[in-house]
Amino acid sequence: MTTTRLSARAAIASVTDPGGFTELPSPHRESASDGPLGWAGYDDSRVRAGARTGEQESVVTGTALIGGHRAVVISFEFGYLGGSLGERTGDRLEAAYTYAREHRLPLLSLIATGGSRMQEGMLALTQLQRVARQSVLTRAAGLPQIAVLRDPTTGGGWATLGAGADVVLALPGAQVGFAGSRVRPADADPAAYTAEGQYAAGHVDAVVPAAALPGTLADWLRVLAAPRSAEPVEPPAALSDVPPPATGWDAVRQARHPDRPRAEAYLDAYFALRLPLSGDRAGATDPGMLCGFGLREGRAVAYAAQRGTATRPAGYRTAARVIRLADRLGIPVLTLVDTPGAANDAAAERAGAGPAIADVFAAVAAAGVPVTTLLIGEGGSGGALALAASGNTWVTPDSYFSVIAPELAAAILKRPPAEAPNTADQLRIRPQDLVDLGVARGVVAPA
Repeated sequence: MTTTRLSARAAIASVTDPGGFTELPSPHRESASDGPLGWAGYDDSRVRAGARTGEQESVVTGTALIGGHRAVVISFEFGYLGGSLGERTGDRLEAAYTYAREHRLPLLSLIATGGSRMQEGMLALTQLQRVARQSVLTRAAGLPQIAVLRDPTTGGGWATLGAGADVVLALPGAQVGFAGSRVRPADADPAAYTAEGQYAAGHVDAVVPAAALPGTLADWLRVLAAPRSAEPVEPPAALSDVPPPATGWDAVRQARHPDRPRAEAYLDAYFALRLPLSGDRAGATDPGMLCGFGLREGRAVAYAAQRGTATRPAGYRTAARVIRLADRLGIPVLTLVDTPGAANDAAAERAGAGPAIADVFAAVAAAGVPVTTLLIGEGGSGGALALAASGNTWVTPDSYFSVIAPELAAAILKRPPAEAPNTADQLRIRPQDLVDLGVARGVVAPA
């Protein structure tokens, strides 16, 4: 697939409100002839690049309105020495990050770069440290960073501004990877170096067509600029109007009913707008975990929701990532619990099921923002409890929570399979039992 390589200013114009861009002043730097290394012909290369692009460096920085929301924008000019990073590039990037912090603005990077500038050697490479430092300071200030991966996004630009952003979007067909096209192994799978390949591997949140990008960015800025509640959000209303289960086994059967409402239905009913985040940033995704941010009655809320499958390590890591991001941005969290338990196959163990579950427990426990949990189906063991807020967990009438599935409990106790229903009663796993035991605050009613 081929992509259109827009200039830096055309890329800005393609996603910002008309007339809304104001360029930031460029820091001044005195440099020796042919740069810090005295690279023969470097000055001439820069003059030619400037004449060809109309730019004096490989990035353009400024402020802009996107869907009416103000942001600091960094846009790379690939036509200027391949969008490479040098010392003057680092000066501009540092100034843009500093402006964002001083004015409490989100930062949007429109990236198209081949990496560090060869003609400046190690001094070019050390600009990545500058960028990483600015990103960390901006993160600590509680300001969001959004990256759009254009074609190409490779080298240090991907490994700092791109992969280091809170929300990572990519254009279809864009070349994305740490290794540029000229330095990859000859037998490398080209699909691994694409936006789609990085999305499948859990490193990109969404691949967004160019025509949809302005609206997507406007939605993200709208959500991230929305008011935050200092109080826990209310749990969703139940989507099933069923009577309380008479027995523990009835609770299990209701929770396992194929027609029971699932996470998508609850999220759609709860949010006026929701934007997904995908991937664990460690090489995997779990379609059984839905994560992202949304608007609930005009306020921003983050969510992590299980879809009724055995949750894989990537799902837990994605949930932990989103919960920590919400905590840093001061946005309350809603979790929906629905899993028979954590995936326990050999692949899950090799992928770190235990550490991933521990990470979610820690993220929920450490959150300074309020977390609200609704159990909407099966609550199987620690794989479900990891997402549950201590003291603020609610349950639906068609759910159950158990230390382990009743069938497995019976097996552990060396009981015959026929004893599973009786074991379910003994475990006291019904919604009303969970309230009586103090595990849940209450059973939510239908709207």
